[in-house]
Amino acid sequence: MLDGRKMSSKGKTSLPPPPSENGQSGRKKGIPFALYFWVVLGGFGVVSMFLAHSTGDHAPIALSRKRMQLQESKVSLSQRRRQKEAQQASGGEEITIPKSHPLAGLSCLDHGGPSDELASEMVYWEDIPLDNKHKSPFYAPNRYLTFEPDHGGWNNIRMAMETTIALAYAMGRTLVLPPAQEMYLLDKKHGNKKPHFSFADFFDMPAIHAEHNGFDIISMEEFLNRQVEGTTPLLSVMPPGNRTNWDGSADALDRYFQKNARNLIWDPNRCIAFFPPTPDHDTKKVESLFEDILQNKKPKFEDYVGKPTPQNASLSDRLAEFTAERVRLCLYGPELQHEPVVHFPMTGKDPNDPKADPRLLVHFYAFLFFENYHQDLWMKRFVRDHVRYTDEIQCAAARVVAAMREKVRTIHGRADGLFNTMHVRRGDFQYKKTRVSAEKLVEAMKKSFQDGDVVYIGTDERDKSFFEPLNESYHIYFLDDFIANGAVGKDINSNYYGMIDQLTASRGKLFLGCWFSTFTGYINRLRGYHSQKQKEPGYEKGNIMTSFYYAPPDRFNHMHEYYPVKKSFYAREFPTGWMQLNSDLEGRLAETTER
Repeated sequence: MLDGRKMSSKGKTSLPPPPSENGQSGRKKGIPFALYFWVVLGGFGVVSMFLAHSTGDHAPIALSRKRMQLQESKVSLSQRRRQKEAQQASGGEEITIPKSHPLAGLSCLDHGGPSDELASEMVYWEDIPLDNKHKSPFYAPNRYLTFEPDHGGWNNIRMAMETTIALAYAMGRTLVLPPAQEMYLLDKKHGNKKPHFSFADFFDMPAIHAEHNGFDIISMEEFLNRQVEGTTPLLSVMPPGNRTNWDGSADALDRYFQKNARNLIWDPNRCIAFFPPTPDHDTKKVESLFEDILQNKKPKFEDYVGKPTPQNASLSDRLAEFTAERVRLCLYGPELQHEPVVHFPMTGKDPNDPKADPRLLVHFYAFLFFENYHQDLWMKRFVRDHVRYTDEIQCAAARVVAAMREKVRTIHGRADGLFNTMHVRRGDFQYKKTRVSAEKLVEAMKKSFQDGDVVYIGTDERDKSFFEPLNESYHIYFLDDFIANGAVGKDINSNYYGMIDQLTASRGKLFLGCWFSTFTGYINRLRGYHSQKQKEPGYEKGNIMTSFYYAPPDRFNHMHEYYPVKKSFYAREFPTGWMQLNSDLEGRLAETTER
């Protein structure tokens, strides 16, 4: 039996309980809490966005020196926004990001390692200074976008969040982050602390805000303070009880926005979020063009398999491929542009489209369409380069990848350190056709892997004895093995384990995943980013020749050919999300440095 892990007598890999945390990581005794707080945050002033860290929901996330340097050089989000408004109103120069700002690269020095050399393997993002200066043609930071997080599992939440961030940036609106709250399946108790999360726990929202002249992000508490204390309220009705802090329980707040803000029921299965190039653009011509496409061109996705439309093609050709059986355009026209607050709810009906479902279960690049193709490519680069897991999570995965490569070299005698990866979805997954036996997994592995390969498996299957048939042909490892040996890190919140699994799986030589799983989907997008950076075979059309699906069988090599976006959007990720995103930069690429 080939087995690269230690197993108990019952055939299960033991998983130690999450380490306890006392909420005082790195804090010296005798230093007043307030002073400590401001030193760590470097005067960044985003108290509400980091409330979970400072009030004991879980231990403070360590900040790298580079992030601290950035934060020490910035004022609070609200102050920075007011500075930009004042400078623009007075005709002064806009605040710009330095050409070589301190977030370049990935340093794990303050996150428990590994070395910068080993950590660099995780880096797929780039630093394009000119991109950071981009502003939406609708830029109006005194208008706001609020939203309700998706109620599904983490990757559904992440997918909807990416889409909402993209919508806010495209609309030029200030994004209001929801209060910290429990998220479905992120319910592991870490120490004695309740798992309430804000999106700033997973993505570096302050850095996203600070790096972009044209994008503002504030907390819900700051927004409601403006509503309650401002001379001109943004909404006609005050929040329940004039309450401004809703961390931990937001149901009543959701109802408040559903009742008082302009709710947008934009169903990505029925409409395309269409953004004209200028605020006063004649949208009637666009609507007429779309009707002509539906009535006369009648595009089918089969027409585009293996034949992507050029990124700089005509509006008609680009829109035809993007249609994906949708029946209307959700236009960001003049009426919506002047709404002070737009809200994306999780419930509600559109009287003009009763069949519309408000849930944004869609990849941002499969929903937002820009008439100006440069804006389309810019948005995809923005998400690639900035909307990524925090350094703490990236560094934990880098340690696991480094430990895996070391095992491959020292235990399995392979100097190249290469290993394959899998994501096996079990748990409460509703798609029964993907819930296959271990023997079926072996059949799929033999179609892509070699006997004796070292394989890292990310999975929600708790009973690791399920995988015993795989040990006959492969050396199998799980995240459990690297929790047990300390590679993951003793202070990592256990709710981050799934994200660490994703990042680790993205670095496999070959990858075998599960159709319909948004967890697998995001791994493939990360692999797509890496394949473009390395110019791997097939990258010109966004193909990932090293990714496969174990179920259903007819999807085995779907990542080896270009497919246009199509329903069900969440079932997989599509090449247009990562394919040649820098193609319109031309000579400006000389100014690009790796982040």
